[in-house]
Amino acid sequence: MSSASVPSSRNGSSAVSPVALFVYNRADNTRRTLQALLANTLAPQTQLYVFSDGGRDDASWAAVREVRALLHETATEVGRTRALLSMTIVERPTNYYLERNIIEGIHEVFTRHDTVIVLEDDIVTAPYFLQFMNDAFRLYREDKNVMHISGFTRIESSPLSTYFTPFMAGWGWGTWRDRWQQHFRHYQSRTEALADLTDEDLRALEYGGVFPCLKNLDRNPIPWDLCWGIAIHRASGLCLYPSRTLVRNIGLASGTHFHMSLPLSRLIQRYEYDREPYTQPIPLTYQHPASDPAIEQQLHVALTDWGIRYTWLGRILRRIARTVSTKGHN
Repeated sequence: MSSASVPSSRNGSSAVSPVALFVYNRADNTRRTLQALLANTLAPQTQLYVFSDGGRDDASWAAVREVRALLHETATEVGRTRALLSMTIVERPTNYYLERNIIEGIHEVFTRHDTVIVLEDDIVTAPYFLQFMNDAFRLYREDKNVMHISGFTRIESSPLSTYFTPFMAGWGWGTWRDRWQQHFRHYQSRTEALADLTDEDLRALEYGGVFPCLKNLDRNPIPWDLCWGIAIHRASGLCLYPSRTLVRNIGLASGTHFHMSLPLSRLIQRYEYDREPYTQPIPLTYQHPASDPAIEQQLHVALTDWGIRYTWLGRILRRIARTVSTKGHN
């Protein structure tokens, strides 16, 4: 472990929440993510923990070393400019993979702090993202059914500045230590994840089938965010969202769980939720935590086809792919 400075005490309920940033082998994305984070209004009061995963082979280790060189350059700059309260770099000696890196990293932060804000290496934040997250932590600290705060939103038509939903989004998010430690489980199998859940529960998790997230239970390891979403559902928890997105995912074409050539992607599809982050403060006032049927209907539409909207070429290619798939099963 190396650091620009070392945190000295556990943060209390009134302190600024730390940020845990998880990086792997994408130096350009990591640079943009760090630049945006350091431009946040609360950055000088924020402790940053960066968890750098190790490589799998010679090629990935070369990319990892490039990322780590960037991290140490940033830490030196932070030490000089005080752009952050502190920056701690944790370098994994081997490849932990995304799930283990995130789960163990969150656990490590919670040994020192009561809240955590989680970013991955492709999440560009707006200047008031940290302010929104910290305001939400303070406002809903005692509402234990509010389990998750998100800076990203798939819909932007709520008449209020924020809204609640059971749906969990993992791009720029945060939670409290007590919620995470009480409810999160990294399921090891589909059977374990779905134990005691009814058909109605499964329909609710997949928004009637338009968001088939449960197929990812067949991955090994099971994605951490799916486990957290199921945990929130089991606890009848809610997630708080801003009415305007405060983050943008810049790595949709090159993520751990999704890959597509960016030029090809633009020819056949766009992402309905891919918007520029909102650059003004979002005022928070307390609202009684409850889901809204109108919001749920908007999410149902936004989540259809994972939020992907196809061009005419994309629709043709999908039709061909489905035809080939149907013939292959006959």
